[in-house]
Amino acid sequence: IIRVQSPEGVKRITATKRETVATFLKKVAKEFGFRNNGFSVYTNRNRTGEITASQNKSLNLLKIKHGDMLFLYPSSPAGSSSETMDTSVSQGLRPLGAPQVVEDEIDQYLIKQDGKIYRNRDQQLCRHGPLGKCVHCVPLEPFDEDYLNHLEPPVKHMSFHAYIRKLTGGADKGKFVALENISCKIKSGCEGHPPWPEGICTKCQPSAITLNRQKYRHVDNIMFENHTIADRFLDFWRKTGNQHFGYLYGRYTEHKDIPLGIRAEVAAIYEPPQIGTQNSLEILEDPKAEVVDEIAAKLGLRKVGWIFTDLVSEDTRKGTVRYSRNKDTYYLSAEECITAGNFQNQQPNICRLSPDGHFGSKFVTVVATGGPDNQVHFEGYQVSNQCMALVRDECLLPCRDAPELGYAKESSSEQYVPDVFYKDIDKFGNEITQLARPLPVEYLIIDVSNSWHLAVGRGRWAGQGQVLSPPLKFTPGVIHPTVFLPFSFPLSCQDVSVLFCAREHAWVPGRCCLVISLLLEAVRTKNEELAQTWKKSEQWATIEQLCS
Repeated sequence: IIRVQSPEGVKRITATKRETVATFLKKVAKEFGFRNNGFSVYTNRNRTGEITASQNKSLNLLKIKHGDMLFLYPSSPAGSSSETMDTSVSQGLRPLGAPQVVEDEIDQYLIKQDGKIYRNRDQQLCRHGPLGKCVHCVPLEPFDEDYLNHLEPPVKHMSFHAYIRKLTGGADKGKFVALENISCKIKSGCEGHPPWPEGICTKCQPSAITLNRQKYRHVDNIMFENHTIADRFLDFWRKTGNQHFGYLYGRYTEHKDIPLGIRAEVAAIYEPPQIGTQNSLEILEDPKAEVVDEIAAKLGLRKVGWIFTDLVSEDTRKGTVRYSRNKDTYYLSAEECITAGNFQNQQPNICRLSPDGHFGSKFVTVVATGGPDNQVHFEGYQVSNQCMALVRDECLLPCRDAPELGYAKESSSEQYVPDVFYKDIDKFGNEITQLARPLPVEYLIIDVSNSWHLAVGRGRWAGQGQVLSPPLKFTPGVIHPTVFLPFSFPLSCQDVSVLFCAREHAWVPGRCCLVISLLLEAVRTKNEELAQTWKKSEQWATIEQLCS
């Protein structure tokens, strides 16, 4: 593997020792998207030691070996459409070392925002005129830690886009910035020794990992569109006492309380097949997952997170629950961190600055649990990118007798696991490095603020949810969720469960996809006139007949 650094990023080129220079340069042109040979490659950063296709030599003869860094410079003037790279994006949007990807709409929007924190003229400290600026009133950068620490409440993690601004705000404007994903696996293609466990070397051995508290977060806030969504989710626990799990569907929007922040707005909760008890949850395979995603996409929604309950009733007369997750116990158990890491790996965050085209995840975790006032509270979290890597490469295990502790696996003949460390303070106040066996999971957790408790009274959670007509249940086997039909036609069709069953069952026979699309469009655009038009169809008449 040869690393090639261009003015805007790094790319890895796979080659063999006997490969000719001409073949290698063709790979470089293809990887970087050059239409013609409008570039030069050098062995040194100062543009000396040029490698040309006319050199009929192998890479081995040029003493180019595994892991070496070469330097690429475009040889044509900027703006030449025939010689420069095939890129239609503005400067700084995508480094040449990363694949061309389409980021989420919210990311594309935030890229174009100024992001700076503007301050008014200080009447006491500013000594200049109304048009001047000084250190007391000049706009701050979105990653200014002092500003974030003085917010109420203080913000421990800057937004991801503020973090990107920090990386790309130097004199070089981030031309050499590359967000690389951590790998805990042995690099393939090393020919100097037998494969593991018979051999390993410094070239193919993954680096040791020292866990650090992540300075940024991909999502800064979680908010439910209305209290009914979460209230109805809690009804299962209220009626059975068993724990419950669901996927959060919604959209990502701008969170204006934090510079360049992102908010996950939850519009619906889908409850997949599962087995819940008072102290455990088992997630079953969902044969209808693709249909749910299809309906959500037509509604302009996507899977943004997952939610589960950890509730134990304390006093049924008062409607209180036990306060069990706190600084003296844990906020997320190791097993929950591993599950969250697995979900985040399944939902990667598309990123232009990563050579892999993705970096981290916007997928959030929400826990419904007892708060300090013994009422139901919702707490939001993510796990760090380091945790995602440990989970993806199967290096992290939970401890059976201590839920607050994880355990970094030890190397075996089947798998090499790099050493994982974390820093701690000993009894004398000195910073020490500890091997992550075991590992306190707080090193893996990122807090995500929430907004729903501001819009919902605390007493609401202890009572019953919205008055609904009797539930209509379908085939047993927990394949389909319960369907609630409120009295109003447009309101009932805003229930994702109703739409799901309308899509899946004989309500919409034959041309189901075409017919249901009209209803989905009515719900997405909140067009009651269009919904009333669909109400006159034979499909809705079938639904009414089944309900009666």
